[in-house]
Amino acid sequence: VNHFFFLGCCRGDEMTDDHQIWNMINSVKHFSITPTIVELTCMDKDNMNTLVSNILCLSPRLTQSLSDILYHKTKGNPLFFCQLMISLNREGLLSVSLSRRRWERDEE
Repeated sequence: VNHFFFLGCCRGDEMTDDHQIWNMINSVKHFSITPTIVELTCMDKDNMNTLVSNILCLSPRLTQSLSDILYHKTKGNPLFFCQLMISLNREGLLSVSLSRRRWERDEE
Protein backbone atom coordinates (compact mmCIF):
# COMPACT_ATOMS: atom_id res chain seq x y z
CA VAL A 1 0.00 0.00 0.00
CA ASN A 2 1.53 3.29 -1.08
CA HIS A 3 -1.13 5.55 0.38
CA PHE A 4 -3.51 5.24 3.27
CA PHE A 5 -6.08 7.81 4.33
CA PHE A 6 -7.58 7.84 7.81
CA LEU A 7 -9.72 10.63 9.16
CA GLY A 8 -10.17 10.81 12.89
CA CYS A 9 -12.06 13.35 14.87
CA CYS A 10 -11.83 14.05 18.55
CA ARG A 11 -11.92 16.87 21.04
CA GLY A 12 -8.39 18.03 21.71
CA ASP A 13 -9.08 18.87 25.33
CA GLU A 14 -10.13 15.24 25.92
CA MET A 15 -6.96 13.75 24.47
CA THR A 16 -4.56 12.15 26.93
CA ASP A 17 -1.19 10.64 26.07
CA ASP A 18 -2.69 7.14 26.27
CA HIS A 19 -5.75 7.92 24.09
CA GLN A 20 -6.56 5.26 21.47
CA ILE A 21 -5.94 7.64 18.57
CA TRP A 22 -2.40 8.38 19.79
CA ASN A 23 -1.82 4.66 20.23
CA MET A 24 -2.94 4.06 16.64
CA ILE A 25 -0.77 6.92 15.31
CA ASN A 26 2.24 5.60 17.18
CA SER A 27 1.64 2.06 15.94
CA VAL A 28 1.63 3.07 12.25
CA LYS A 29 5.01 4.75 12.75
CA HIS A 30 6.46 1.24 13.23
CA PHE A 31 5.67 0.60 9.55
CA SER A 32 7.75 3.60 8.43
CA ILE A 33 4.58 5.64 7.88
CA THR A 34 4.77 9.28 8.80
CA PRO A 35 1.29 10.47 9.74
CA THR A 36 0.18 14.01 9.04
CA ILE A 37 -1.91 15.49 11.82
CA VAL A 38 -4.12 18.44 10.98
CA GLU A 39 -5.73 20.22 13.89
CA LEU A 40 -8.82 22.25 13.08
CA THR A 41 -9.93 24.93 15.45
CA CYS A 42 -13.42 26.33 15.66
CA MET A 43 -14.41 29.18 13.39
CA ASP A 44 -15.55 32.50 14.77
CA LYS A 45 -18.83 34.06 13.61
CA ASP A 46 -17.21 36.23 10.94
CA ASN A 47 -15.25 33.36 9.40
CA MET A 48 -18.33 31.17 9.40
CA ASN A 49 -20.34 33.87 7.62
CA THR A 50 -17.58 34.27 5.03
CA LEU A 51 -17.62 30.52 4.42
CA VAL A 52 -21.42 30.39 4.15
CA SER A 53 -21.36 33.39 1.83
CA ASN A 54 -18.83 31.68 -0.43
CA ILE A 55 -20.68 28.35 -0.41
CA LEU A 56 -24.05 29.91 -1.21
CA CYS A 57 -22.65 32.49 -3.67
CA LEU A 58 -24.45 35.25 -1.82
CA SER A 59 -23.16 38.41 -0.22
CA PRO A 60 -22.21 38.16 3.48
CA ARG A 61 -25.01 40.59 4.28
CA LEU A 62 -27.55 38.09 2.92
CA THR A 63 -26.06 35.07 4.71
CA GLN A 64 -25.61 36.62 8.15
CA SER A 65 -28.88 35.34 9.63
CA LEU A 66 -28.27 31.80 8.40
CA SER A 67 -24.66 31.96 9.63
CA ASP A 68 -25.85 33.04 13.06
CA ILE A 69 -28.12 29.99 13.25
CA LEU A 70 -25.35 27.67 12.02
CA TYR A 71 -22.88 29.12 14.51
CA HIS A 72 -25.36 28.74 17.36
CA LYS A 73 -25.90 25.07 16.47
CA THR A 74 -22.25 24.17 15.79
CA LYS A 75 -20.29 26.61 18.00
CA GLY A 76 -17.99 27.00 14.98
CA ASN A 77 -16.86 23.36 14.89
CA PRO A 78 -15.89 22.68 11.23
CA LEU A 79 -16.99 19.03 11.30
CA PHE A 80 -20.37 19.85 12.84
CA PHE A 81 -20.76 22.70 10.34
CA CYS A 82 -20.13 20.37 7.38
CA GLN A 83 -22.51 17.76 8.73
CA LEU A 84 -25.23 20.36 9.32
CA MET A 85 -24.84 21.81 5.81
CA ILE A 86 -25.11 18.31 4.32
CA SER A 87 -28.19 17.63 6.43
CA LEU A 88 -29.84 20.91 5.38
CA ASN A 89 -29.24 20.03 1.74
CA ARG A 90 -30.61 16.49 2.13
CA GLU A 91 -33.72 17.82 3.86
CA GLY A 92 -34.31 20.29 1.04
CA LEU A 93 -33.68 23.34 3.20
CA LEU A 94 -30.70 24.32 1.02
CA SER A 95 -30.91 23.70 -2.69
CA VAL A 96 -29.12 24.67 -5.88
CA SER A 97 -30.79 27.10 -8.24
CA LEU A 98 -29.21 26.50 -11.62
CA SER A 99 -31.07 29.42 -13.18
CA ARG A 100 -29.75 31.83 -10.54
CA ARG A 101 -26.36 30.03 -10.34
CA ARG A 102 -26.33 29.91 -6.55
CA TRP A 103 -27.58 28.02 -3.54
CA GLU A 104 -30.87 29.04 -1.99
CA ARG A 105 -32.28 28.38 1.43
CA ASP A 106 -35.78 27.71 2.67
CA GLU A 107 -36.58 30.63 4.98
CA GLU A 108 -38.84 28.54 7.25
